[in-house]
Amino acid sequence: MDLVDQLRALPKAELHQHLDGALRPATAVELVGDIGLRLSLDEARRRLIAPVRCADQAELLTYIDLPIALLQSAAALRRAASELVADMAADGVTYGEIRWAPRLHLDRGLGVDDVIEAVAAGVAESRAALGDGAPLIGLIVTAMRSHPPAANVALARSAAAFGPPVVGFDLAGAEAAFPAPPHAAAFRAAEAGGLALTAHAGEVAGAQRIREAVDLGVSRIAHGVTAVEDPAIVELLIERDITLDLCPTSNVQAGIVPELAAHPLARLRRAGVSVTISTDDRTVSDTTLSAELARTAAALDIPRAELAAIALNGFRRGFTPGATLVGLQRAAATPWSGWVATIS
Repeated sequence: MDLVDQLRALPKAELHQHLDGALRPATAVELVGDIGLRLSLDEARRRLIAPVRCADQAELLTYIDLPIALLQSAAALRRAASELVADMAADGVTYGEIRWAPRLHLDRGLGVDDVIEAVAAGVAESRAALGDGAPLIGLIVTAMRSHPPAANVALARSAAAFGPPVVGFDLAGAEAAFPAPPHAAAFRAAEAGGLALTAHAGEVAGAQRIREAVDLGVSRIAHGVTAVEDPAIVELLIERDITLDLCPTSNVQAGIVPELAAHPLARLRRAGVSVTISTDDRTVSDTTLSAELARTAAALDIPRAELAAIALNGFRRGFTPGATLVGLQRAAATPWSGWVATIS
């Protein structure tokens, strides 16, 4: 059994997964047909799967343009969410968080509440179909850096009012062009509504965007790769116990690291920073969590015990409150310990 198969059999937590970036190419072909257009499967794959390395983050983000265009109805959103939960379960994910930006899905008449409801319904539908094998899923509502701050405040309030399975609030989009501070009020609204906080940062050169994310009061940062460039930022992350949800393949695609072997994940963890590994966009990056763990471990020479610790940290840092997540963490610890003790 190769390493990917071994890891697929182990219970895993995935904290950084975008709905639009996980749309199945075959589903894209069908959704295009629903609106009277045609797209071959090969064409869909070319438009959904990014190259090994893009020029920068902005180019990488263009690979979600087609999914955003297609996910503009409740039925399409519900289907995409349902299929993503099934794909995560097939990869051995027992706890997952799915994030997406509701305000990007309003072009055909849906409101923010409609969008959240559709995604939550898709998650519930898939979990019911999977039965005992269903992963526990939390939803993270994402605000866009490029959107008006007042609109993001309203979004935060809607997300908080929706309740479970919405558990967190996020900020994403083109870092270079749009700083985070104008959206501080949205984070305060989300926090007041009981949501956990995360933000995308560290996919462009320099550590300033990471410091801005920390100032928003987040407990996790999506990516945070460039933290390694600034010892003061590293110390700040350790002091505040902020987790970096790293996505190594995606980080190479965004051009922030030249190759997987140069990724700072191991250096950051060994310096004392809390880290997790996720796919970011499993279709855009043409990966799974099991493959991501295997690739990263091989490229960075991460031993089994350390990889197991990183994987289990995903359960510890999840946003879903209560005893259920703790139980999943405990259930995962035993098979991971057994895998560590096994001689490959």
